[in-house]
Amino acid sequence: MTSGTVSRVRRRVTVRGTVQGVGFRPFVHRLASGLALSGFVRNGAQGVVAEVEGTPEAVARFCELLRERPPPLADVREVAYEDVPAGAGAGEGFLIETTDTGTDTDSGPGGGPLIPPDTAACADCLRELADPADRRHRHPFVTCTYCGPRFTIATALPYDRASTTMAAFPLCRRCAAEYADPADRRFHAQPVACPDCGPTVRLTVGGRQEAAGGQALARARRLLARGAIVAVKGLGGYHLACDATDGRAVAALRARKERGGKPFAVMCADLATAERLAHVSAAERAVLTGRRAPVVLLRRREGAAWIDAQVCPGSPDVGVMLPYTPLHRLLFGLPGDPPGPRVLVMTSGNRSGEPIVTDDAEALTALAGIADAWLWHDRAVEGPCDDSVVRVRPDDGSEVVLRRSRGYVPEPVGLPFPVVPALAVGGDLKNALCLGAGDSAWFSPHIGDMGALETVRSFERAAARLSALTGVTPGLLAADRHPGYHSARWARRRAAVTGQPLRLVQHHHAHVAAVLAENGVSGTDPVIGVAFDGTGYGEDGAVWGGEVLLARGTDFRRFAHLRYVPLPGGNAAVANPCRTALAHLRAAGLPWDPALPCAAACAPGELRLLERQLDRGAACVPTSSMGRLFDAVASLTGVCHRAGYEAQAAIELEAAAARVWGREGGAYAFGTGRGAGAGTFGAAGPGPGPMPGPMPGPGPNPPYPPGESGPYLAYAPGSTDSVPGPGVVLDPGPVLAAIVGDLRRGVPVPVIAARFHRAVAVAVAAVCRAARAETGADTAALSGGVFGNALLDQECAALLAADGFTVLRHRRVPPGDGGLALGQLALTARAEP
Repeated sequence: MTSGTVSRVRRRVTVRGTVQGVGFRPFVHRLASGLALSGFVRNGAQGVVAEVEGTPEAVARFCELLRERPPPLADVREVAYEDVPAGAGAGEGFLIETTDTGTDTDSGPGGGPLIPPDTAACADCLRELADPADRRHRHPFVTCTYCGPRFTIATALPYDRASTTMAAFPLCRRCAAEYADPADRRFHAQPVACPDCGPTVRLTVGGRQEAAGGQALARARRLLARGAIVAVKGLGGYHLACDATDGRAVAALRARKERGGKPFAVMCADLATAERLAHVSAAERAVLTGRRAPVVLLRRREGAAWIDAQVCPGSPDVGVMLPYTPLHRLLFGLPGDPPGPRVLVMTSGNRSGEPIVTDDAEALTALAGIADAWLWHDRAVEGPCDDSVVRVRPDDGSEVVLRRSRGYVPEPVGLPFPVVPALAVGGDLKNALCLGAGDSAWFSPHIGDMGALETVRSFERAAARLSALTGVTPGLLAADRHPGYHSARWARRRAAVTGQPLRLVQHHHAHVAAVLAENGVSGTDPVIGVAFDGTGYGEDGAVWGGEVLLARGTDFRRFAHLRYVPLPGGNAAVANPCRTALAHLRAAGLPWDPALPCAAACAPGELRLLERQLDRGAACVPTSSMGRLFDAVASLTGVCHRAGYEAQAAIELEAAAARVWGREGGAYAFGTGRGAGAGTFGAAGPGPGPMPGPMPGPGPNPPYPPGESGPYLAYAPGSTDSVPGPGVVLDPGPVLAAIVGDLRRGVPVPVIAARFHRAVAVAVAAVCRAARAETGADTAALSGGVFGNALLDQECAALLAADGFTVLRHRRVPPGDGGLALGQLALTARAEP
């Protein structure tokens, strides 16, 4: 090289992750131009591919900044590069090339680009929406590179406009210029449009289109103010909306949708309105106003009676979201518009038990009889996507996703070990699929409860779409061991047709494995897994749900569980907490005093029938379910006797406890036993205190499995291994006796509810201490739907942490059955080292 010549190098860089549809190419263009690099960037099958040429220092700095300063919506998972011969790009500047899928082939399953989730409208777009001088003033679909629909409009990869439902809307001259300008924030923003070339909003009333555009929105706002129920098409499907302050409208929506007493979510016009309705911490405010814009469960203010009581009856929380699309903003009106409702009920557009409606023609029929009007548009929804639901923990400000859907999918969940390409089909309630390959797992959006044929069809479409958008073809299927689950039946049929191996996973082991995988724990060392929920198929054929497992790798041992109690009528008891309460009292040897609320809630004929059923053991399934114990206590205290939706009794019991939480420090005590031994776990609160030993029942108690002495239970396809025996048995009899005593003394129900919650937490801490003493394990993992209870989640974590445990809890993956598929995947698809 001659003196004075500046050395140049050329490097080919591949960036993998969520890097398409997020403004990554214009970011690369600006970065390369600022460093005086020549070359090109394009979308490819593996992500974003760039070649840069310049001084060694500039090229190295370029690679560093790709990781350090990506665009806001990007998630850079890997930056790989190789040196190539210099000279080809010298002096040519830096170009943004069109997508090339031919020269950049994918190196393996799951290695391709990821479509970003849908995101809330950004501040810049909202300013344009409200600016009369802007050409996108009042445009319901204003968007840019940094916000708007992505996942719900994508039809294929790579993510370009031709592979979205926006392909039906050719760009006008001005939008095309923005789309092609690397300096514009709408450069290659695939949903970009304006009033001249974009989708159109329409209003249908009585089967006839009444208005379009701005008039349709104004008319819909007037209808809502007059008490109408309006079906509103959003990003991932339809909502059903009504004025949350109008009792007649809320009651009509509840009745027409056959919603029972299940709480509705609401959409507030702005943050100030949300803060009038509920207590909003700084952490909750950040989640509410963030780009994901989920429904956030907030504690209601005492003086928030200006929304109708039927919006969220019996719940301590109200689910709140803010307008996350321009259309929603316009539905509330801009400054100067006639006033309309400031808080709208905004619930999924479906009939109870069915998936959310996305198709416009279907909406007119499926929602007929519920909606009075339809506010819709002609941009198709490619994939249904319900609103996500989160809670923010007050102890550390972390968020826990209770329903993972819009704003979160299809973001991958990183795995602590590689997995072979596999599809886990989850459970039957709150179903969500999970597809995995390499070190990544991708959830489908929330699908729902699998009891309806339409939900099963939605499940099938979600599985096919997830595979298409990730490039992963599963070679393995994983499902729950419950023989009656619709999801497991689907997996068995699929395996029979395709020849794919099917592996079945115990329900509660999957819960524990899910929280371990989410927290990046491989499970090489034993972990104490606390899995509390309502129903899960046990290895002995009983209904499990109050389990403490010792988990290691893909094996587990049942260390402790709640004492078995007959569940009269099986699933029928779930809807009748009063029957569960009476069964618990009988198993504890406590009389059915007619003065007890649970006994008073049953007619004499129902009591006689239940007594005969328990005497004979007819249609009685033994259960160790913690969820059913919460139901029993809710009815015993008079909080809830008949449940109209899942977990209603537990939710209302938590609401009662929340009224005195922090002011009432007592706790009841569980009895314990291991074999013939017995003791207590917990501190007795006021009342008769714990009873000695396991409680004798008036009838036979369901037998436990054989004595505990075997090794960890290892999974194998078709395994019929027996489960080790009972280990520590938590007996709720003393707790129930103490509650009966407190009721007779007139102790307020909120105080009893708080003492019960704390009793469960104290028992969890005690059992975990016993497990640590026996095994040396000092990590406790909390999972299962019962840990959706904020009070229990917080108290268990605090007690365990104070006792020196490392506590693992869910954050990005639901603790309930919506996260089950991740655990199934982790237990069955681990790649051989």
